[in-house]
Order: sequence, then structure tokens, then C-alpha cells
Amino acid sequence: MSLFMDVHHIEGGVSISDVAEAHRKDLATQAKYGVSYLRYWVDEKAGKIFCLVEAETADDARAVHHEAHGLVADAIYPVSEHS
Repeated sequence: MSLFMDVHHIEGGVSISDVAEAHRKDLATQAKYGVSYLRYWVDEKAGKIFCLVEAETADDARAVHHEAHGLVADAIYPVSEHS
């Protein structure tokens, strides 16, 4: 499994409650694709959403968003975790 960070930009901003609902739908759909959505970050004013996901491929991560709620990411980047 690999880690990916996806980035969404929602024109006009976004509410945390709407993002939480979309994330809940991701969690309900992810097992079908062997994906695990781990965390997300939101900038409400700027309409930016960042999702950290563990998946075999970026396409698997994209498929979860597409099926769960249709809000596919504008970009998906492979990342590695460090502290």
C-alpha cells in the first residue's frame, strides 16, 4: 500500500459539516476498493480540502470519491510520512 494526499478546491468555500459527510461516505465505500481514508484537513474559506489516503494506486483512491459522493480530487500526490 502507498500513501497519497489528494487536494480538492471548492469555489466559494466549503463547510466542515459538508466535508465530514463526504468523508463518512468515503469510509462506507472504501473497503470495496481496498482503500483506507485516514485523515482530512479543511480550509473552509479557501475551499481547500486535503485527504490522506492509503491505497494501492491513486486511481483506487479516486474511485472511492467518485462512487461515494462524486467530488473527485483536483490532484492526487504520492507522499511519504516523516516526523
